[in-house]
Amino acid sequence: MEEQNKLPRFSSCRGVAFEIKPVQGSPFDVRAPPQGSTSGQQPVVWVPWTHRSSFKVFPFSTDSITRSLSRPSSHFCDLDNSGDDDGDDDNVEVDVVVDIEKQQTAALMEQLKRDPSMKRSKKKKESSSRLSIILLDQGLFTVYKRLFAVCFTLNMVALVLAVTSHFPYAKKKAAVFSMGNILALTLCRSEAFLRAVFWLAVKLLGRPWVPLPVKTATTSFLQSVGGIHSSCGVFSVAWLTYALVLTLKHRENTSDEIVAVASTILGLLFLSCMAAFPLVRHLHHNVFERTHRFAGWTALALLWAFVVLTTGYDPATKSYDGLKGSRLVRRQEFWLTFAITFFIILPWVTVRRVPVSVSAPSGHASIIKFPGGIQAGLLGRISRSPLSEWHAFGIISDGVDGHMILAGAVGDFTKGLVADPPHHLWVRGVHFAGLPYLVNMYQRVVLVATGSGICVFLSFLLQPCAAEVCVVWVTKGVEENFGREIKEMMSGHPKQKVIVHDTAVSGRPNVAEMAVAAARSWEAEVVVVTSNPQGSRDVVGACKKAGIAAFGPIWDS
Repeated sequence: MEEQNKLPRFSSCRGVAFEIKPVQGSPFDVRAPPQGSTSGQQPVVWVPWTHRSSFKVFPFSTDSITRSLSRPSSHFCDLDNSGDDDGDDDNVEVDVVVDIEKQQTAALMEQLKRDPSMKRSKKKKESSSRLSIILLDQGLFTVYKRLFAVCFTLNMVALVLAVTSHFPYAKKKAAVFSMGNILALTLCRSEAFLRAVFWLAVKLLGRPWVPLPVKTATTSFLQSVGGIHSSCGVFSVAWLTYALVLTLKHRENTSDEIVAVASTILGLLFLSCMAAFPLVRHLHHNVFERTHRFAGWTALALLWAFVVLTTGYDPATKSYDGLKGSRLVRRQEFWLTFAITFFIILPWVTVRRVPVSVSAPSGHASIIKFPGGIQAGLLGRISRSPLSEWHAFGIISDGVDGHMILAGAVGDFTKGLVADPPHHLWVRGVHFAGLPYLVNMYQRVVLVATGSGICVFLSFLLQPCAAEVCVVWVTKGVEENFGREIKEMMSGHPKQKVIVHDTAVSGRPNVAEMAVAAARSWEAEVVVVTSNPQGSRDVVGACKKAGIAAFGPIWDS
């Protein structure tokens, strides 16, 4: 019998596994034949079989799924064990490779201790690389950027017409246009408002006779409303700047208090826009989130002061002649400010502190359980400190008994859930709709996930939904990293409906090719992927090249 050799797998600091293709005859020439097969047999992938809580090996055609031994990983697997359990202790070559890897790691750690700037430089390089994928590699003409451009153009045309006196209303009501932009950007981020819009889209368009291009266009638009949000944020500053310039040109018609309040609001809006600049937001997310929150609240309070002061001020007497309610409710500024306030306050009214049960199947992930069933496709936000930061996660639920969140330990917050599991967490009562919710709009869908990204798709297997789904999950060490409960949720389904590829057993696949093959086999209308930016881009690009509609997470979706 041919000796089974183990192929060494190295890991980057981001937890992405990659393999090397050794030179013939070198000490690293330790490639192995497919697991559980002899030479000439087909490679295998792991899929759940018909028996509950059991996994069996199902052969897949080499035409549909290929395995590369030399190219960088095309997918993201955020869980990586320190080693494999199926190696041969007598394999001298593997021992040499492992020793070399340990020596290199120790040398690198020692060097980092001597020169901390290396670590900062490495992190900066990684952040820059990830940011370039997020912003540039998604394309120059994405729907997000088109929406930004359309909103930008409309505002710019109106502003130019106002400046040139060809739009008298806009020139007279420049502050109203600024408030209108603030209301629009608020609606684009209102979880309650968007939940209603997504629900309406699914109800109206989730019918077999609705053309597929209409559904995909709607999905692209709803996923990319962040482009409208960003553009309106820029022009809320532009319009308020213009209004302030006009006010200062006619200084005799206003008061010092009105100018001071308007200037402060302008400064806070400008600060929020700077904090939302992609580079700042990516490298200092907590700074962005807290600046947006507290600067926004302060600006909203001052906006009310601005409306009250401008309504009560009499330029003729240069005094405040008393504020009358009838005069206030007739002003557009009042109703715009009221609407902005309503949609900002609404999610905070539903905030509750609830008991939770947290378990950690491994040091790589935690499972957080909550009472109450949730509809498939919805997402939720949780926090330990509601005024500090919130984190969004996909929800696993059968729709009846309760729901849970699978949180991969990839950041400070999620690592803290493993190291220091809480007994209570803050939650928002309004669960928001995102891209996964729009799966209900289609008839047949392939869902592709890597690592802990499976969380957002599991509900489609556990409860009835409008779409027939096929789930493809690429991960490492299913039970070891995620626990038996998650493994059993993936089991007991037809083999063509659920495909689990365990990289610890079957090696690293080409996820993009897996997605295309599964979509063709399933006759899917659309593919939805959740992965890191690189993996999502690869899957979406491969599907579109094959003529299959595909969607994945985008920057600021």
